[in-house]
Amino acid sequence: MNSVTTQFGELHHTDFRDLYATTRTDGCLVKAHNTLDTPYGSLVPMYSGEDQGRRPLKPLSFYKNGALKSLPLQSQTLLDTPAGRIPAELVLFYPSGALKKVFPLDGRLSGFWSWQNELKLAEELDLDTPAGNLSTKLISITFYERGAVKSLTMWPGQTTAIMTPYGETDVRKGIAFYENGAVRSFEPLRKTTLPTPLGMMVAYDNEPNGIHGDTNSVELSPDGLVTALSTIDNEVEVIFPDGNSVTFTPGVKNNVCGDERKVSTPMKLRFENSCVIIDDSAPFSLEHYRFILRQHKRSTDEPRYSCTG
Repeated sequence: MNSVTTQFGELHHTDFRDLYATTRTDGCLVKAHNTLDTPYGSLVPMYSGEDQGRRPLKPLSFYKNGALKSLPLQSQTLLDTPAGRIPAELVLFYPSGALKKVFPLDGRLSGFWSWQNELKLAEELDLDTPAGNLSTKLISITFYERGAVKSLTMWPGQTTAIMTPYGETDVRKGIAFYENGAVRSFEPLRKTTLPTPLGMMVAYDNEPNGIHGDTNSVELSPDGLVTALSTIDNEVEVIFPDGNSVTFTPGVKNNVCGDERKVSTPMKLRFENSCVIIDDSAPFSLEHYRFILRQHKRSTDEPRYSCTG
């Protein structure tokens, strides 16, 4: 057995491996009780797994310079963070030692343990965020290196209300912030009308993908202008300088349970450098092209994930 020095103290009884050319420790398993004193509290690295296999023994990992990168904890522990006291089973750090990301739960999903099982263990957290005090169940919370909240990732089915430049908005999945606290992106819970360079559009992604809240379908500039959104309720006719035109609409696909049910796929728009990019199109200059915004007439249903009944 070996000892490893971290910025938070010495780890004893470790089993480590060298992977980087620097021969510094890449990761190690801890085989006995240790305590690391951090600015966020005294933390006990994981040294034994749970009998039922929800949390098998996991290694600590390190950056190339030897700084601690990820720290699985032996048991859920309250951390003192800039957003308040948060329970944690897994903690990520920046190379400087600053808090990067906190996972309140860190169970291994399998055929015997689903995310629904994990959600039942999640506690509703009260957080002090740039969007106000929020109460919700979180998969993770990410911080900027200087301590500001960067993003929140919520469990499926969880919602909360935040203040945006366009008023109070109910959101799901995730919220992201600029370091100064301005809202950077969010996933609206329901159809939300927002101003864009093309006019008022209905923002909504009927099937938001992703497992983290760093990226969401509605994106805002630092001064609060809409820079990206997804819609299933609008279509855009682009008129070229020569008078020709092309119309962009949301797509259609089969529902996961069969082709008898059709669902919409969102049309994604991004506004940058005085242009609009629609799905994977080339940029259309807002100055040199004309745009006609219309309501899209849908003949599709909402996505359905249960294939019984």
